[in-house]
Amino acid sequence: MFPGAARRHHDLNRGNQVKIYRKGLAVILAVLLISAPAAAELADRIVAVVNGEVITLSDLNRAFEPYSDQIEEKYKGPDKGAFLQKNREAFLQRLIDQMLIEQEAKKPGAGVADVKDEEVMGVIRDMLVKNQMTMPAYVKKLAEEGQTLEGVKKEIRGQMLRMRLLRREVQSRILVTDEEIGEYYDKHRQEYEGREAVHIRLIFLPAPRGADRAARDGVGAEANRLRERILKGERFEVIAARYSKGPAAAEGGDIGFVERGVMMPEVEKAAFDLPVGEVSGVIDTEEGFQLLTVVDRKGAGLKPLSVVRDEIKSKIEDEKVAKKYDEWMDGIRKKSFIDVRL
Repeated sequence: MFPGAARRHHDLNRGNQVKIYRKGLAVILAVLLISAPAAAELADRIVAVVNGEVITLSDLNRAFEPYSDQIEEKYKGPDKGAFLQKNREAFLQRLIDQMLIEQEAKKPGAGVADVKDEEVMGVIRDMLVKNQMTMPAYVKKLAEEGQTLEGVKKEIRGQMLRMRLLRREVQSRILVTDEEIGEYYDKHRQEYEGREAVHIRLIFLPAPRGADRAARDGVGAEANRLRERILKGERFEVIAARYSKGPAAAEGGDIGFVERGVMMPEVEKAAFDLPVGEVSGVIDTEEGFQLLTVVDRKGAGLKPLSVVRDEIKSKIEDEKVAKKYDEWMDGIRKKSFIDVRL
C-alpha cells in the first residue's frame, strides 16, 4: 500500500485475497525473505480477537512493517502520522479477514484438503532456487531477524489453505458466457479500436508569422531549397540533423509514431496524407516552416472479437469474482465474533 487513500485498502485487500492463488506465493515469500521483523514492543498486547483467536500488537507490527517502511519513504502528503495510522487500521482488517478465511478452511466439512508439509517445503525450495539462496543461509537469515523456519511454514500453510478455500467458494462459482463477452465488446468497442499513427521525421525552421516579412520569406525559401536537395538524393535525416531547429534534430528529426490529434492541423493533414517514403511540400505554420517524411504507419481498425475474447473474459471474471468475494466475506464477518482493540 503506497501513498493513496487509505479507504482504497479494502479493494486492494479484496483483490489480493481473491487473486492470490493465481499468482502463487511469490509476494508472500518475497516479504518473508527480505523483510526484517518489527522492533519488539516493551509490552505486547492484544489488538483483535477473532472467534477466540487473537492478533497481537507484535503480530500487526511485524506484518505491517514492509508497508510502513514504504510509506515512510514515499509519502509526501500532510500528516504522515495520521496516514500511517489509517493504513495500519486497514491492514489490521486484512489480517482479520485472513484469519476468518483460514478458520473457515479448517472447519469440518469445508471440503478443503489439508496442506501437507512436503507441499509447504516445495514452495520454500522454489523460492530459494529463484533467489539463489541455500536452506542453511535462509535459516540463518531468519534467525537474525528473530524468525524461525517453522514460523514461515505456518504462514505459508495458512496462505495455501486460504487460497484453496477461495478457489472453492468464489472462483469455482463464476461463469462467463459468450453472450456477456459479446455485450462487453459492443459496449467498449472504443477500447479495441487501433489508433492510426504515423512514424515521421521532421525538419523545422522557425519563422513566426509576426516576424519581419522579408526575413520570414527568406526562411520559407530556405525550406524549399532543403526540400529540393532531399528530392535530388540527399538523405532527409542528414539535412534534418544539420539544419532543423525542431524536436529530435540530433536524431535526424525522428520523432517516432504520432497519433491523430497531436500535431497542428496542417502538419497532421500532410503527415497522414503522405505515402511512406515521400517528402511533404513546405508546410507554412504559425511558428515557421516544416518538412516531413513518413517512415512508417500503423493502420486504424477494430480488433476482432476473436483476438480480444480472452482479455474480455478475464475482465468480466475479475469483476464477478470481486463482487462474489465481497458478498461471501460479508457473510463470514456477520456470523463471526470480532473484537478490535487497536
